[in-house]
Amino acid sequence: MYTGKRDRLRRAEWRVAPAPFHDGKRMVEEFHYSRGGSNTFVYMHGLYRNDDNWLAGVAWWLPPTRVACESVNKENWQKVLSLTRLVIHPDAPANACSFLLSRSVALIWDGGRFDSLVTYADEAMQHTGSIYRAANWQYAGRTGPYPRWEDKAGRQVAPKATVNRTKAQMEALGHKRVGSYHKHKFVLHKPLTH
Repeated sequence: MYTGKRDRLRRAEWRVAPAPFHDGKRMVEEFHYSRGGSNTFVYMHGLYRNDDNWLAGVAWWLPPTRVACESVNKENWQKVLSLTRLVIHPDAPANACSFLLSRSVALIWDGGRFDSLVTYADEAMQHTGSIYRAANWQYAGRTGPYPRWEDKAGRQVAPKATVNRTKAQMEALGHKRVGSYHKHKFVLHKPLTH
């Protein structure tokens, strides 16, 4: 149970490793503001405590749209990956998020499939991207505004799913528009020495 006091993460006590999709998705549904995500992933990395294998955080990576890829790395747009969800359990140590992010990125670079990463900080949640700035991601400006849609349970729903849905289609599905918001875009390129 969360006590309000959070010690700093001790690196020797934690690891970042691939997480089963259903475990990662369940954590996102419970603790991320979106309350969900897609049914696919390229990487689902989990933050695990070594002594009991407790899953304390998730980094969920997907390919972005081609337009987004080309805006990040025009020459090698197929080698762009997006951090779509980053979530930490409230009881995790204070610096767990930065530890998870840095180890997850290292695993991606080690895999050799991707050269560039992109993510967004959502102003709808008052996010400014401070964790990405601290991790030396490049700020690429503000995007949007984009409409924010939620289903009847309050989960965020994207109009761009398997097909692009119109406003009328979203409303016919029972989704409600709850405003339009900007996002802060951040980019990271693989170091030449990695």
